[in-house]
Amino acid sequence: MNASTTLKKFGLEQAFHYIYKDPEKNMLKIMDWADKFAGNDFISQRKTIREIITNPEHPYYSYARRLFTDIDPNVTKTLAVNFFINAGLIGWPKEEELRREYDCNIPWAILLDPTSACNLHCTGCWAAEYGNKLNLTCDEIDDIIRQGKELGVYMYIYTGGEPLVRKKDLIRLCEKHSDCVFLCFTNATLIDEDFADEMLRVGNFVPAISLEGFEDATDGRRGNGVYQKVIHALELLRSKKLIYGISSCYTSANYESITSEEYLDKVTQMGAWFIWYFHYMPVGNDAAPELMPTPAQRRGTYERIRRYRAEKPLFAMDFQNDAEYVGGCIAGGHRYLHINANGDIDPCVFVHYSDSNIREKTLLEALRSPMLMAYHRGQPFNENMLRPCPMLENPERLREMVSCAGAHSTDLQSPESVEHLCAKCDRYAADWKPMADELWDKSDRNKNKTQ
Repeated sequence: MNASTTLKKFGLEQAFHYIYKDPEKNMLKIMDWADKFAGNDFISQRKTIREIITNPEHPYYSYARRLFTDIDPNVTKTLAVNFFINAGLIGWPKEEELRREYDCNIPWAILLDPTSACNLHCTGCWAAEYGNKLNLTCDEIDDIIRQGKELGVYMYIYTGGEPLVRKKDLIRLCEKHSDCVFLCFTNATLIDEDFADEMLRVGNFVPAISLEGFEDATDGRRGNGVYQKVIHALELLRSKKLIYGISSCYTSANYESITSEEYLDKVTQMGAWFIWYFHYMPVGNDAAPELMPTPAQRRGTYERIRRYRAEKPLFAMDFQNDAEYVGGCIAGGHRYLHINANGDIDPCVFVHYSDSNIREKTLLEALRSPMLMAYHRGQPFNENMLRPCPMLENPERLREMVSCAGAHSTDLQSPESVEHLCAKCDRYAADWKPMADELWDKSDRNKNKTQ
């Protein structure tokens, strides 16, 4: 860490100490200092932040204050330093340098499955098809993180399976890599007071809790009583002053309820700091293509979430429709990749085809393998950022990449051919294209790009 970065890290830590003395008054003073020293940098962002902390009518006015009243100070400061300094000021420039040096993708985040095991048996979950016998050892996960940090990666996201089956190992890794942020997609049923206390102690572990909507929908897919267990976990996390969010998948069946204002308000009342929406993907031989949202439903999600972001004190992300903010598909190591519990390095958590395994190749070797280089050379897969995915909206591209790279299915229980997967997306892609093109033609980001 160079002297400039060390100074910025120290400055951020001191700024938090100062704000906590009198949040209402000192947030504004910090912004005055930021404006004085930042000059012409981040002008629009600073303007937005100033409006948030000074305008009581702004939806994020209360959100900003909650950071200093509802969250444990150690958690806020640890996540801020690890995210903004380590993953941003330290990690990003290093990743950019290595992208140029090796002419390949270098990820900003790494998703990995500590285990394929799960304590639930949710209807339609492809992860269950892997069975419950696959695990990355603690040493293997530690080595993945070590290699990642050498590439500038300080953001790690656990998927599964149910990652909290391994919660002792995950806390141990939080301790060893205290400079990283760990986000975990979880069903929350294994969160108890002891684990919440451990999360509070390490300060760098953030759960994203899966909900299918309200109680009937959640229990219908995940099992009777699961919704109330989730509510209990959320109440526990809130009482411990921890940061947590919600993960929800919208389908043709649950679209109306799960993207409703009522649902967003409920999530906000639960004390969540963010909600991450995922588009249903027809992954696996037993997937149900009829659950894929219709073009009208996807457009509705696009419009609703943008409206909520302008009105609700909750940070909402839409994994598929927000591609315009990140330059299209972020998989294949462009911004992230996925390592399953067998060590296979997939380009995406939804694309289970690989030519590399972490037990046989280093991360850098995998990033330069034919499959991930095909992603590197092909991105963006479409100039329309509302048609970003090489599977869902451009299935011919995935067929081509898997074939040329000689990649194999990494679903060990029920291998699915790329033709079988993409055939489920062909009609969807054709149906979505006219509406996506219409939305993209009207998009401010498309207009700014053209200008």
